[in-house]
Amino acid sequence: MGKRILVVDDAAFMRMMIKNIVTKNGYEVAGEAENGKQAVEMYVELKPDVVTMDITMPEMDGIEAVKAIRAVDPNANIIMCSAMGQQAMVMDAIQAGARDFVVKPFQQDRLLQAIERVLSRSRK
Repeated sequence: MGKRILVVDDAAFMRMMIKNIVTKNGYEVAGEAENGKQAVEMYVELKPDVVTMDITMPEMDGIEAVKAIRAVDPNANIIMCSAMGQQAMVMDAIQAGARDFVVKPFQQDRLLQAIERVLSRSRK
């Protein structure tokens, strides 16, 4: 069975794009959330192998969601997806426990590399 990914983004088209990339490359989409609060609830319920997390979202932003998920599972594999110009937020995300980040708009290969990298680290 392929590794399971939880896709978190408030923009439906971004979720669709990420889902298309990951499913085409042998991953399974465990679920999708449109804000950080949903992401935390779904993480606990679905226990995915990887989470792709937007930073700027309503209700709970990605950084708060990373902290909440890592509080539940210190080994969670979370990849932040942020727009250009959010470098300070990316640093906050890494400090909060994100394992990697990709800058939007991202290339398919960059997202897949990030997923592979966090999965290979978690196998060790």
